[in-house]
Amino acid sequence: MAKAVRVAALAFALAASCSARAGLFDDDEARRRIDQLRQELAQQGKDNEARIQKLEGQLSHIGVVELVQQIEQLNEQIARLRGQIEVLANENQQLQKRQRDFYLDLDSRLKRLETPSGASAPGAAPSPPGASPPAAASGSPGGAGDSTPTTAKPASRDDQAREMKAYDAASNLFRRNDFTSAVDAFRAFLADYPDSALAPNASYWIGISYANLKDYPHALAVQQELLAKHPQSAKAPDALLAIAAIQVEQGKAADARNTLEDLIARYPTSDAAGKARTRLAALRR
Repeated sequence: MAKAVRVAALAFALAASCSARAGLFDDDEARRRIDQLRQELAQQGKDNEARIQKLEGQLSHIGVVELVQQIEQLNEQIARLRGQIEVLANENQQLQKRQRDFYLDLDSRLKRLETPSGASAPGAAPSPPGASPPAAASGSPGGAGDSTPTTAKPASRDDQAREMKAYDAASNLFRRNDFTSAVDAFRAFLADYPDSALAPNASYWIGISYANLKDYPHALAVQQELLAKHPQSAKAPDALLAIAAIQVEQGKAADARNTLEDLIARYPTSDAAGKARTRLAALRR
């Protein structure tokens, strides 16, 4: 009986020992797995951080590329705008040239429409008996007809040819926009041919040349001198129209309105009067 008890006790002790060893083994395995899991998590964290940094680098690079692309697009837009500005500037120059050509052509057509053989043009003083008709102003800026000068003397063909050559030379300078040289050439023409039928025209284009040079005091003085010396000239209404335009440029709108009203009153049937009515209506708005 006692032996059986000892055997049972021994068997119980062995079982308890095995159970304890099994529990110890299970704890070590769990710790090992926990440590392994921690290492894996730490490595995963490092990997994730590396990936995030890589993505941030890629995003930063993409931002720079987009910025460069936007700068290139802006440069292209600026280039297109510059091209458009150049086109507009060229069109403006062409428009100004067409306007000048229009006035030159208008003057030439007015000259051709004049009543020939000494008959007086509307608003012009009658020609004195025996006076020669004014010379034609073909090819000149402002070749419109003017009243026949009372002191005109018969001129030879050579003299007329020299006169027209001098006037055309000055006109060509104006057409080339060489306004300073045009002023000198027209003044030389007036000095050489003070009694020419084209003297009012030369004075008018001197004033217009000064206006193109932005020398408004001289431009006004020349046009006013034209009106004083040649009030019946076909250029007199144009001179008043030019004076009004200069006054507008100087910011003297009230003076410009008075000048336009004076033009309409003094030369109501002239082409300049028609333009004056249009400009006067614009100034009154």
